[in-house]
Amino acid sequence: MIRAVIRAMTGGRAGRRVLSTLLLAALCVAGLALMARGAVIPAKAWAAQILLNRAFDASVARHKSVRPWPWADTAPVARVTLPRLGVSQIVLSGGSGQAMAFGPTLMPTRSAGAVRPVTVMAAHRDTHFAFLQSTRVGDRVEVEGIDGQRTSYRIVGAKVVRWDRFAYPADPARPLLALTTCNPFGATTHGPLRYVVWAERFAP
Repeated sequence: MIRAVIRAMTGGRAGRRVLSTLLLAALCVAGLALMARGAVIPAKAWAAQILLNRAFDASVARHKSVRPWPWADTAPVARVTLPRLGVSQIVLSGGSGQAMAFGPTLMPTRSAGAVRPVTVMAAHRDTHFAFLQSTRVGDRVEVEGIDGQRTSYRIVGAKVVRWDRFAYPADPARPLLALTTCNPFGATTHGPLRYVVWAERFAP
């Protein structure tokens, strides 16, 4: 039966036209499915930030971390803002890949208790830290903790490094902030390179 239908469709100009139409329709459906799958991560990131903003506001009000949803294994620790670009992101604890699916994460550093600490935040290049490619030297970066404390930084440069060559000074002249993501932007595969934007603390 199926073979008969195929022979009828491929026999003659009309049959070939029907077959071409069906193939085109199949390709369109497959393309839409791939586009939908590719849009899952950005949509997930966008929706999560709404819940994370609510959790951050609640954390500031209570002076302790409030989970964005009951089963979350991460919680807001800060809000990072770049006024020139109109960017504001909630930063999560943990530094894990699971947390990074929902927002930037605060990475653990050895200088956490230092007088001039280095703060490192990481996020995906195709969602929360896609804006890093548009930053400029001199851009202001504001970091607000859930304790209500605000810290101002000024971007001093950017650098591309291998993930295993990333390093920060043990005793910087000023407190530093590093915003890091995968490089290059727009790539569909993960490689060893990271794009790091460095900023120094200043008194506004």
